[in-house]
Amino acid sequence: MDILDRIQQDYQRFPSDQSYDLYAEEVYFEDPLNRFHGVERYRKMIRFIEKWFIAPHLDLHSIERTESPSRAGSPDQIITRWTLSWTAPFLWKPRMVIKGWSELQLNDDNLIISHIDYWECSRLDVVKQLFFRID
Repeated sequence: MDILDRIQQDYQRFPSDQSYDLYAEEVYFEDPLNRFHGVERYRKMIRFIEKWFIAPHLDLHSIERTESPSRAGSPDQIITRWTLSWTAPFLWKPRMVIKGWSELQLNDDNLIISHIDYWECSRLDVVKQLFFRID
């Protein structure tokens, strides 16, 4: 099965049953809240989402694979565009939404060596959703 197909399936199942074998052991991960190395640490972050977020859902809008001109025929990067939504575990159960994209860098073995998430909003905009309904 192609890596793009496996990533699409991971988005559909998120956060359950993710394909951690697609990642290099010392993968670099970054998003507006986190920055670390290691697939095990990445696994812990996903488990945190699975345990504490209510009804998390990750919609995949697009997935694109680009090739490096210096490594003709070799995949270099995968870019995904997505929307992450969940209900926060507070008494008033606010619904949270983050739109963004991910840049996944691949090595010669077709393993993800870097996973960087970008948000289309600020961290403050996310916090505001705890108290104000965003439509």
